[in-house]
Amino acid sequence: MLTVLKSLETLWLWREQQDGKDIGFVPTMGALHEGHLSLIEKAKSENDQVIVSIFVNPIQFAPNEDYDTYPRPLTKDREKLEKIGVDALWAPNALEMYPEGFETSVSVAGITQLLEGSYRPHHFDGVTTVVNKLFNQIRPTRAYFGEKDYQQLQVISKMVRDMNINTKVIGCPIHRDKSGLALSSRNAYLSPEQLDIARRLNSVLKSAPDLMRTMDIAEAETKMENILGQAGFDKIDYVVIRNAETLKPVKNKREEEMRVLAAVWLDKTRLIDNMGI
Repeated sequence: MLTVLKSLETLWLWREQQDGKDIGFVPTMGALHEGHLSLIEKAKSENDQVIVSIFVNPIQFAPNEDYDTYPRPLTKDREKLEKIGVDALWAPNALEMYPEGFETSVSVAGITQLLEGSYRPHHFDGVTTVVNKLFNQIRPTRAYFGEKDYQQLQVISKMVRDMNINTKVIGCPIHRDKSGLALSSRNAYLSPEQLDIARRLNSVLKSAPDLMRTMDIAEAETKMENILGQAGFDKIDYVVIRNAETLKPVKNKREEEMRVLAAVWLDKTRLIDNMGI
């Protein structure tokens, strides 16, 4: 039976009752899809209890982004969590998370200035602040994040290391549809025609290893950007090949583990994807 928790008092009481148990935690903003459910299944296989949070975090959205329109199908999400056998749902409102007078933020330097950080200033401060609060509130043994938000995963992992947080951060493979499109709550914004274009993103990223056999990294990046433009994407923020851990430019492609990452637009919808190479 799913226990729904909406206040810190009820959350802390639930947590006290789990003393001595391994707690798996899956933080989400709701609008749950198969990608989220795969994280939950992983958490269930490795822990005694699993708790999921649903909170659309206002401080990680810029004023011109989709905070107000972000899907919030809480009833359907709750039904999915009950069906899959989640033990507890932490579903606070914004005032519970950020009461009047809240003025503290958590910031990770360096990696947050790259890629997403250059296009979405202060976004990662909002992410690390809310995740730090969630970790303090729940004190999970393990926390599960999808690799679709790869930079976010690296940022949170660094925060946990730097702040000596006693939670193991576990990255999980991207969940894709049959065409290779990475599942995302924002895919719901796309028309059928836009979905056809979006499905081409992963195939372009998959071409990176072949391109790098015959050209240098800068040439491969330019080639992929041109292909994405021809595929019908309205705007390309970036498509780059980076060091998989630091996300800095690759110095030696023969010796470094690499990742290709992209952020593109279809009308007002921004999509991200990545893969290891």
